[in-house]
Amino acid sequence: MKTKVFVDGQEGTTGLQIHERLAQRADVELITIDPALRKDAAARAACLNAADVVFLCLPDAAAKESAALVTNPKTLVIDASTAHRTDPAWAFGLPELGADYRTKIKGGKRIANPGCHSTAFLLAARPLVRAGLIAADFPFCCTSLTGYSGGGKKMIASYEVNPPATLKSPRPYALGLTHKHLPEMRVHAGLAADPVFVPVVGPYYKGLAVIVPLPLARLPGGLTPEKVHATLAQAYAGEKFIRVLGLGDPAALDEGSFDVQACNDTNRADIAVFGRAEQVVVMVRLDNLGKGASGAAIQSMNLHLGLDEATGLRVE
Repeated sequence: MKTKVFVDGQEGTTGLQIHERLAQRADVELITIDPALRKDAAARAACLNAADVVFLCLPDAAAKESAALVTNPKTLVIDASTAHRTDPAWAFGLPELGADYRTKIKGGKRIANPGCHSTAFLLAARPLVRAGLIAADFPFCCTSLTGYSGGGKKMIASYEVNPPATLKSPRPYALGLTHKHLPEMRVHAGLAADPVFVPVVGPYYKGLAVIVPLPLARLPGGLTPEKVHATLAQAYAGEKFIRVLGLGDPAALDEGSFDVQACNDTNRADIAVFGRAEQVVVMVRLDNLGKGASGAAIQSMNLHLGLDEATGLRVE
């Protein structure tokens, strides 16, 4: 029996990706809505409640409205917006963060899909805080390099339709330091305060890398690059979508540089640790449209349905 799936907001970047990926699966039946009725609450409610799985690929307010329309207790709702990512009533769709996260995804009917930047930051920071190597009140800083597809249709058009010369170089943004991913970064890493976070959009379509510097000389407990690497490797041992690269491994580099796009078209995240006695940098790269968005949402669906997590997803 096929799983009936409705993508509410399939016209957006994430919705399109989810729809396209699931359309290739023989075990999924996609429910569609007449485009003329997309804003009709009754028509949307009918589709939402007829589905076994609903993906909400909408702005926050619209996602909350759609979630409220779901009255079928058997319907799984996976929300790609930021609306529910710190709501304790919703599972957070990053099972690699721990057994409790995976259990809640399996057992609950409401899953909040993580943001792309926060996914990469959390994969780097949470195990170190959880292991007690870094205190919850440590003033984390991080930078994220990302392709322009993460900005949605408007940003994609600005880069692809007669782009001005100013878009040919990287552009730091969200400089009010209130990026929408900060709450989930703080809550799910177990931090006392938001990290200082500066995202940078580059003139390429997709691929993301979050860079987390750690001044070991200012951290207690004799923390070393080896301890940082070993803690991350242990945290993700057995995880098919997380690859912890060798400590300071030149093979992890492309002619001495870290390739931000090396995980594109997969649902994989690579974690690299480089450093010396007093300093370490942890870098996490992923496809911001894959593990950072649609791939993660489908992974959560697979997990909840009792399927292999990698069904329909690429590791390599």
